[in-house]
Amino acid sequence: PCMIALLGVPWDGGATFERGAAAGPAAIRRRLWSAAGNGNAESGRDVLSVLVDCGDAEFPPDEAAALAAIQVAAEQAAEHGPVLALGGDHSVSLPLLRAAAARHGALHVLHVDAHPDLYPELDGRRYSNASPFARAFEEGLLASLTQLGIRADSPPQQAMARRWNVVQHGPDAIAGFDPGVLQAPLYVSIDIDGFDPAFAPGVSHPEAGGLLPREVLSV
Repeated sequence: PCMIALLGVPWDGGATFERGAAAGPAAIRRRLWSAAGNGNAESGRDVLSVLVDCGDAEFPPDEAAALAAIQVAAEQAAEHGPVLALGGDHSVSLPLLRAAAARHGALHVLHVDAHPDLYPELDGRRYSNASPFARAFEEGLLASLTQLGIRADSPPQQAMARRWNVVQHGPDAIAGFDPGVLQAPLYVSIDIDGFDPAFAPGVSHPEAGGLLPREVLSV
């Protein structure tokens, strides 16, 4: 079976509001290997048996150096198989996209989120969690971007979406979304605030009216 490289990215230096997402990888691992459950998915497949845990990316506190180190860690993890990265705030998407595009070429991205993360800059910052996909387009990493669950947009991001022909579907449209339109190489990015706050109340930027976990799993 294909092995999947599990990589923790405990970075929240790109957060534009509350911090704490850096604790995400450790918390997810505690649940993955908790004695409270087992590793079998609904299909019956033992998911944990195909995971190769590559540990956490290590990086200095400097933002530029941290993003570069995350890219290197992702490139190294990819030697074991497709990378499943655990964040961290959403600014980590940029170095992960850089690593994936270096291996596979320009990527088609499916992005689940409450926010487009397409700000040209926010509060003078170009590499925060509000801008990873704007930078990715500018660097030629993306062939297309399809976003699901968007419900907290803004004029600067709308302008960027038009510029780059981004396809956006709000929560009401997800039932009619056909995953068959997605092309390879495909990169999937899920921001936990894409889910409704009823399921993920601890996020930094909660937005009402979000997606159900089952809707995202179905896609």
